[in-house]
Amino acid sequence: MGMTQRDDMILKTPARNTIFRIGRLLCAAAVLPLLSVADLLASPACAQQIAWVQAVSGGYEVRFVTNESHCPGLRTSQGETAMTPRAPADSSFALVCSAPLSTNLTMASLNDVPLPLPKARPQRILVLGDTGCRIAPGELQDCSDPAKWPFPALATAAAKLAPDLVIHLGDFLYRETPCPEGRAECAGSPSGDNDATWAADFFTPAAPLLAAAPWVIARGNHETCDRAGTGYARLLGPTAHICCTGHDEIYVIDLDGLTLAVMDDAAAPDTQVNQSMLPAFAAELARLRDLPSPVWFVHHRPIWSPIAGPLNIPVGGNRTLIAAAGEALLPSTVQLMLSGHIHAFEAINYDGTVPPQIVAGNSGANLHRTPRNLRGSIFQGRSGVTVKDGLSVGGFGFLLFTRAGEDWTIDLYDAEGSAQGACRLAAATGDAKARLDCPGLARPK
Repeated sequence: MGMTQRDDMILKTPARNTIFRIGRLLCAAAVLPLLSVADLLASPACAQQIAWVQAVSGGYEVRFVTNESHCPGLRTSQGETAMTPRAPADSSFALVCSAPLSTNLTMASLNDVPLPLPKARPQRILVLGDTGCRIAPGELQDCSDPAKWPFPALATAAAKLAPDLVIHLGDFLYRETPCPEGRAECAGSPSGDNDATWAADFFTPAAPLLAAAPWVIARGNHETCDRAGTGYARLLGPTAHICCTGHDEIYVIDLDGLTLAVMDDAAAPDTQVNQSMLPAFAAELARLRDLPSPVWFVHHRPIWSPIAGPLNIPVGGNRTLIAAAGEALLPSTVQLMLSGHIHAFEAINYDGTVPPQIVAGNSGANLHRTPRNLRGSIFQGRSGVTVKDGLSVGGFGFLLFTRAGEDWTIDLYDAEGSAQGACRLAAATGDAKARLDCPGLARPK
């Protein structure tokens, strides 16, 4: 399928001239002035020292990357905690430290820089995905042009909205191959699975947003073990680091009346069934029925979401996950499916019992072409799932979910932080499942 072939291609490129404010970049316990990415990566005194807070299986952790040989102490309102090594330094990566972070703290800081604290019941949840800049044979994204790779500006604009939580739907590192010789768009870019590339493609542009709120991380297909899986496991993996694994078990985050279930479907190919992983995916989908409702099912590859096929007919779906869902489809505990992978925004309601789907994979990587009207989508396999109504919106951007009683308002923003419209996620009532309505967006043609 066109989308799968394009999305599985290797990508890479830096933003050499991007100027950014270092919101969480730490260097000898001092906040640095404004630097270019090139200057930052060239600075031996402050190469990749950055801290962030992320949800993991069992709670939250502070993660810290440092060129020092030891982990620092973490100061909190309950005293000082020693951070411990998560992954040792090697020829490609610096030392990664971690420490658990309680949800009942009033203060936490690292090297005298305050950290964002997790909130038990977040009211504002920011969602984005597929943020890296792609360089691949036949497809070169200009990472020096904010209009063509907007993630640095997008992250700055998103941070200004002061979210309580950020959900990244996967695909962080797209700079897998060196910049072609003679191409100014990416000259000097790092490439490969290493600290410099992770800094250029993610940590440097994301710094303001990492400083704004804790993060929930979904693993994308760019983070498989044959791509950027080693860096993902060291830096962002939800479990204790050992090495890159083919699959991380589903993990659950309790948000006081909302359950996030984060599944790793990086190894679920779109156009063929991964038979060896099928039992694990089926078991994890079935496990959703045992979680407290409502559940937001957070994962990278959407099960039933289309791109533009021949004659602009919406076609798609993930054959592995469709097979794993089987005739049972998804449990009634699931209120919303939240995915990336397709580089667009999509809001879909399905016939039958399947919960609504939002796709938000439009936050940096080259965009995919999707039909405006998604009704009549043709999906692979024999799931019998059909789209009742759905639309897609092109352009780069991100989403902000805001609680409205039992419902949620979903504001769409472009990469500069300008509002583009809104949807509403209405909670399930009685026999009626949850539903997405987008009156703030133009009706599909």
